[in-house]
Amino acid sequence: MKFNRSDSRSSPAFNRAPGPSLAETLFDKCNYNGYIQGVRTSCRFAVAVHVLAVLAYKEGEPATSALLAGSVNTNPVVIRRLLLLLQAAGFIETRKGAGAGSRLSRSPARITLAEVYQAVETEEPFASHSKRPNKACPVGHCIQAALDKVFASAEAALQQELAKTSLADILECVHQSCASAGKGRK
Repeated sequence: MKFNRSDSRSSPAFNRAPGPSLAETLFDKCNYNGYIQGVRTSCRFAVAVHVLAVLAYKEGEPATSALLAGSVNTNPVVIRRLLLLLQAAGFIETRKGAGAGSRLSRSPARITLAEVYQAVETEEPFASHSKRPNKACPVGHCIQAALDKVFASAEAALQQELAKTSLADILECVHQSCASAGKGRK
């Protein structure tokens, strides 16, 4: 049975004074102590796809880290660090001096999002709580093994789904979105 918060307020069995319940108060305290709010996810993959899409859009014309940072709306230093990972993976080449900038070294159709994800993400997509569970608790004792199976399956599904999409597919979506928004191609 699913617990619906709105059902509890209208049910006569749950009539109570207005205000947060004990569970809500404990959750908020837990959240306040960083149990939930301290969890962060990486945006490195999204920024990498954005950068590669700009390079694909420019069709071989070099793009500086400043131009790429302007598109992403971040600092060029962040982009330069990301470009190093993309270069190490063989997606781009970067030149200094005359004609400086980065450009794709492979066709957008030959770059899958799974490859990009693997090249730039260093952390596992699903993280366990930073503190060890209470081993005296039956759930705390066994929860990690159960979650590890689910996380492995979910990560495999993520990789499989990302492998179905190429950078060319992303660029086509960008072009379609720009056309429908009246932004044009270049």
